[in-house]
Amino acid sequence: QVQLVESGGGMVQAGGSLRVSCTVSGRTFSNYAMGWFRQAPGKEREVVATISRNGDNTYYADSVKGRFTISRDNAKNTVYLQMNSLKPEDTAVYSCAVARWPRTVGGALPSLYDYWGQGTQVTVSS
Repeated sequence: QVQLVESGGGMVQAGGSLRVSCTVSGRTFSNYAMGWFRQAPGKEREVVATISRNGDNTYYADSVKGRFTISRDNAKNTVYLQMNSLKPEDTAVYSCAVARWPRTVGGALPSLYDYWGQGTQVTVSS
């Protein structure tokens, strides 16, 4: 059974930083791309960042480029999202997801991922 467990969300003032983590079990982590997505109230889920299985390919939504960094530690089965210079519009539930197929570079579409974490709330106050 594949499980994804996120941690590290919370509340921060605008301009602050947070790091969220996601640990995966039940799948050979190093074979799969990973993604971070977010969903704000009343809005559709959107991609934040993705990373290939070995970390050499990353993708960022335009809204977070230069502020967020996705990384992974295959020895720990964990993917991270470092969020700096946070803005109130970054407030959302952040979820990690593991790619549906092995040895792909990931992608921005949620349908490319088949297992999801429960989500962690990130709230940025102005």
